[in-house]
Amino acid sequence: MTDTLASRSGPPVTYSLGVFPDAPPTLEAARAHANSQPLADIDVANPKLFHADLVEPYFERLRREDPIHYVVSPTFGGYWSITRYNDIMAVDTNHQQFSSEAALGGITINTVSSPLPMFIAMDPPKHDEQRRAVQPIVAPTNLRNLEPLIRSRAAAILDELPIGVEFDWVDKVSVELTAMTLATLMDFPQEQRRKLTRWSDVATAVPGGGVIDRPEQWVEEMSECFSTFQALWNERAARPPGNDLISMLAHGAGTRNMPPYEFQGNVVLLIVGGNDTTRNSITGSVLALNQNPEQYQKLREHPELVPSMVSETIRWQTPLAHMRRTAVQDVELGGKLIRKGDKVVMWYLSGNRDETVIERPHEYIIDRARPRQHISFGYGIHRCVGNRLAELQLQVIWEEILKRFPMIEVVGPPERVYSTFVHGYRSLPVRIPRAR
Repeated sequence: MTDTLASRSGPPVTYSLGVFPDAPPTLEAARAHANSQPLADIDVANPKLFHADLVEPYFERLRREDPIHYVVSPTFGGYWSITRYNDIMAVDTNHQQFSSEAALGGITINTVSSPLPMFIAMDPPKHDEQRRAVQPIVAPTNLRNLEPLIRSRAAAILDELPIGVEFDWVDKVSVELTAMTLATLMDFPQEQRRKLTRWSDVATAVPGGGVIDRPEQWVEEMSECFSTFQALWNERAARPPGNDLISMLAHGAGTRNMPPYEFQGNVVLLIVGGNDTTRNSITGSVLALNQNPEQYQKLREHPELVPSMVSETIRWQTPLAHMRRTAVQDVELGGKLIRKGDKVVMWYLSGNRDETVIERPHEYIIDRARPRQHISFGYGIHRCVGNRLAELQLQVIWEEILKRFPMIEVVGPPERVYSTFVHGYRSLPVRIPRAR
């Protein structure tokens, strides 16, 4: 197991942090820098920009002047940045010319020597066969059955929160609810659910970025993850089919004979997908409502707006900043010639701020006329399989919050994830005021 992982972990990833070598910049400084440097030199794939929440001025310029932009990154090599909504849609729905295959580099801008295959990093027909195996877990009937359990857990989590003192919303709420739900979907021991959170963080971590210190640590921790799930696979395969993700993979027609490294890849996909979208949107909703107090007041006065607020939060937050494809033939897009083999990066975070498609995209508006008009879940055959479950968890937690607390106050800056892929939070300090 370790030898296989070591061969797939790729070389150590290093990042150039030279864009802002001195004191942490302001948004104004980032905008001035974005507008002053040569357009050809703009490289948005710098995790420091995401960690500091300063990437948007660079996206703004690319959307305005060069929405299909080629640059050679010192870290990631040459890649195309696709930054407008409609262009992203054109790539995302065209799997015939833009491939997700792991063998061609997979779905992230960071190409390792041999990425783990998973169904999101496959093209049809194999993609369809493997996705079909897990789809029943998020079918409408199953979601209806899950809702009372999610609600009871959300209520218990909220009822245990301290009042009048500072605490970390990510740890106490966002991680807890998503870990509980994911453990249920996998029939994984609830008392060990935080392992799922840790493995999710490690799976997408950059060595030196605050989660792991060295590539060997990735191999060590993910070896434990894969060994654990291989044992679960063996156990579920020996039993009649069950209503959990591992059993579905072990018995599915398109997955029961897949090799171990494909199972490993799908484990990574399921734990990351089951964690990041929901937990970062739960956190992002608290931050966005505090940054827009008039919207928070509107929500308190009109709790029926929770579903709309959930969709607006998922657009606003965009939990995964990008997805990558590889051109399998020469393609013309927006007047640019993308060559066969080129890396094409769809910046969902930018598309969700596209002024030409979304009205007032830089504003957080919980009662938008079309709140579901966003690309946070992707489009086409790779649209997030768990999108409705993510929305359900956000809706339930906010319905329960509004029953209990007139206000959740953000009392300090968030710590953001150091990543160009996961657009999320490590911590968010908050306080629930005491009743007067």
